[in-house]
Amino acid sequence: MTNEILVLGGTGKTGRRVVHRLRDAGVPVRVGSRTAPLPFDWSDRATWAPALHGVRGVYVSYHPDLAVPGAQEDIAAFARQAVAAGVGRLVLLSGRGEEEAAACEAVVRDAGVEWTVLRCSWFNQNFSEDYLRDAVAGGEVALPVADVPEPFVDAEDIADVAVAALTGDGHQGRVYELTGPRLLTFAGAVAEIAAATGRDVRFVRVPAQDYAAGLPAEVAPLLMYLFTTVLDGRNAYTTGDVRAVLGREPRDFAGYAERTAATGVW
Repeated sequence: MTNEILVLGGTGKTGRRVVHRLRDAGVPVRVGSRTAPLPFDWSDRATWAPALHGVRGVYVSYHPDLAVPGAQEDIAAFARQAVAAGVGRLVLLSGRGEEEAAACEAVVRDAGVEWTVLRCSWFNQNFSEDYLRDAVAGGEVALPVADVPEPFVDAEDIADVAVAALTGDGHQGRVYELTGPRLLTFAGAVAEIAAATGRDVRFVRVPAQDYAAGLPAEVAPLLMYLFTTVLDGRNAYTTGDVRAVLGREPRDFAGYAERTAATGVW
């Protein structure tokens, strides 16, 4: 037994932060990604058993999202393999307000090992490490969203909570809803980015059908579901779960915007 913790999506927004924190703490960690020395690929189940060998805990981040067709089946199959391999703890990154994600959570809860669920909605880092980065850099963020507030959460906070759940006690059987400290609309978030950069960055609301027409076919259904169904106000409230786990307030969006602007990414 290597006693390692496997971090799926170990090169992604939350996964790589979890990896760095575990390594800094001296915890043996195995990166789960298609490019890792021991590859892991959600679409190739032959890679799962080797990646799980000797692992004691897993951070489960599903790509591209738990809302896509086939996710529940993959999570169920992975959980069975993980338990058979001797894994004792699963920490699932889940979607907040998504019925499909809730079904995947049920699979993990019923796996027969220690589990923790981290429910999150929109990450701050979607503006700088994902599909909105180029739009911000170009000075116009056009999205099919109304003035619906969201409790944007920082990926750094998600990683801190994930590490606590993977390595500490008292988190087993818990569902944490992770949010930032306040609500912001997308227009408000873009305005704070503009203020941090000192540039003219505008938010423009566009019709859903026009936005969908400009998306790659492989991501269009997921993004339209997230923007037009999940972003309906169902998640428009904050929680104290980050504070409860970490003993501090969650990171604020304004601080994220300032720190990120200083890197020059926008």
